[in-house]
Amino acid sequence: MKISRTAVSLNVPDVAASVAFAKTHFGYEEAMAADGFASLQHPDSSTNLIFLQTGLPTFRPSEIAGSAGEGLLLAFVVDDLDTEYAKIADSGARVVTPPETEEWGERYCQFADANGIIWQLVQWT
Repeated sequence: MKISRTAVSLNVPDVAASVAFAKTHFGYEEAMAADGFASLQHPDSSTNLIFLQTGLPTFRPSEIAGSAGEGLLLAFVVDDLDTEYAKIADSGARVVTPPETEEWGERYCQFADANGIIWQLVQWT
């Protein structure tokens, strides 16, 4: 199997809010959009983020069509966590966890968008 790209698709109540958060704080760009749908790409990644409005009749399987927020972390490995944390926090994003380091060497911080999606930055020390 050859996989050329990966996409993560998240159901959210307010697509525009998560799109704005991703563009403002993480540098994503809109690749395509329609009513209740947006696909974002990042210039440094081959993974697309897709936001779907919760309740779209086209979502399959319908029995799992709820909102994506609970128990989900979007994690991004970065080279300089402290600099990125300061930029995002200073721009007004809601901080969930300020930078801290786990005993196994994972340094991380977390932010939340308006839909409750947790955006985590990670740097391995």
